[in-house]
Amino acid sequence: NHVSTFKKMSNIALKAGQTTIEKALQLYYAAHHPDTPAWARRVIYGALAYLVLPVDAIPDFLPALGFTDDLAVITSALTAIAAYITPEIKAKSTAKVEQWFNKS
Repeated sequence: NHVSTFKKMSNIALKAGQTTIEKALQLYYAAHHPDTPAWARRVIYGALAYLVLPVDAIPDFLPALGFTDDLAVITSALTAIAAYITPEIKAKSTAKVEQWFNKS
């Protein structure tokens, strides 16, 4: 479910860090873009599932290391689908990260 994936990403945003979350949001928005092909959506959903599911190669609760595997998976997926990350997707991702991380 798209809504639950987005909600789970927002719940872990502060723990995962800005870099991981901004890249994950780029994937999320690319998955919802009409020009993104089905194969790329499968790559995206696999990477986002790895981020939000509790079972990881490196447990997320470990300080400093917990999200390194998640970042590697997200970065690999972004590399695979880079042609579908538009300037608009980058802008939406940046705006959402600023909203989540720059709260007063």
